[in-house]
Amino acid sequence: MKNLIVRTLRMIVLFIIISCSQTSTYDHTEDFDVPLIRKNNDLNASGEFEALVRLNGEYFKKAGKMGYEEGKGLCFLNVANVNSTEGDYERAHILLDKAGESLKRSENNFHRAKFYDSYAHYYSHLKQYDKAIIYSDSALYSLKKAPDSELKKKLMPRIYINRGTYFAWKGQFGNSLKNFHKGNALEKSAYSNCMMAQYHLYTNKLDSAGIYALRAEEMMNSHKTPDVERLWIYYTVGYYNNEINHFDEAEKMLKNALELSIKTRLTYSFHIKEVYKALADLYKKKKDREKAYFYLNKYLEEDNRLAEARFAAINTTTDSFIAEAKKESDKRENDLWVIGILSLIVLSVSGMSVWKNIQYLKLKKKNLKTETDTLKNRVYEKKNQEVVELAKRNDSSFLMKFKELYPEFISSLLTINPYLENSELAFCALLKLHFSSKEIADYTFVQHKSIQQKKYRIRKKLNIEGDQDIYEFLDAI
Repeated sequence: MKNLIVRTLRMIVLFIIISCSQTSTYDHTEDFDVPLIRKNNDLNASGEFEALVRLNGEYFKKAGKMGYEEGKGLCFLNVANVNSTEGDYERAHILLDKAGESLKRSENNFHRAKFYDSYAHYYSHLKQYDKAIIYSDSALYSLKKAPDSELKKKLMPRIYINRGTYFAWKGQFGNSLKNFHKGNALEKSAYSNCMMAQYHLYTNKLDSAGIYALRAEEMMNSHKTPDVERLWIYYTVGYYNNEINHFDEAEKMLKNALELSIKTRLTYSFHIKEVYKALADLYKKKKDREKAYFYLNKYLEEDNRLAEARFAAINTTTDSFIAEAKKESDKRENDLWVIGILSLIVLSVSGMSVWKNIQYLKLKKKNLKTETDTLKNRVYEKKNQEVVELAKRNDSSFLMKFKELYPEFISSLLTINPYLENSELAFCALLKLHFSSKEIADYTFVQHKSIQQKKYRIRKKLNIEGDQDIYEFLDAI
């Protein structure tokens, strides 16, 4: 009986020791996860990139002192997400892999959901929407298994909204709309209504788009809304007004979006591209070709930069896979042929995918370049016509405007003869525009004989040979 009591006491003590030594996977939710994610989201929403990185650096050290590996993983994840939205996809992939070392196999389902959602976000930027949806499925599955919390409540609608975007880009509009509705029903915010408007604009349902866009604007004005979300709302409302030809309101909203795009550029550079494109379209409709050309050029610059970053990241992903395959081959020499085939398949598929993307982007770039050149020519023609009209009116600002249009022409004349006077430069400018002697005489109110004398003096000052046509000489400059 005594031995039985001793054994029972020992088992009770052992059970207490084991229970006390075990740490719940959710033990650091309140003292680490919640404050980190809240502060990180605030900095992320305001576009304060450097402060965000510093914050995660501080929490990374804190996690190390606590022995909280999953906390380190969250820090890697936060910085990876910023690099994705900034367009630095190679660095984002490295950081996601580092985060995955502690979060992928975590028993904390919220952590797993955050990890998978971040990978979905990353692949959406690479335009690999199938992969984005697969990771988003895993994120949603993990989050549903996590216990109820404020963190879960905030992440759930965003996963649904993100899924709505991925399905829309895939052309699966039924699935897209379902996910947008679920996200909006859970969040009921200016941003979620804005994304509903985006969906209806994407599917060309302007009446529905208008309802959600105006609701988002009202909610933004009546509630505190982060800069990045305000950016999307301004952009969406501006885009909608442009579609219904309310150009003044569209311009006002898109200019607001542009200001916020520049303010948050460090962490949300990919947003500014769409704002530039919308402004180019707006000014094209307003027949302001100069501004349309300017913003189209800005759009092309951003689009090319992000496209190059995407291709670099795809190549890095492929290289990583092949490197892993080589590691495996060292362990299993007998399976070398399998790995060789897998590598060949991966290279072929990746190569084909990259080739298709390159061809698509080349075609897109070619079309945009054609449109840009057309706009550029129209702008040039418009400016040239303005200069011609100033010449006909004998306007005092003619030479100044001519210099803006042909800066090298004037400098070349002065290289030949630095002592040419403004009146002589203006006369050469009129000849460059192919005005006849009679026309110049009429526009400048002098006799035809005086124009012939001026031509003679210009020939001497520019060393033009007697048998050479003065118009041909000036055209060659």
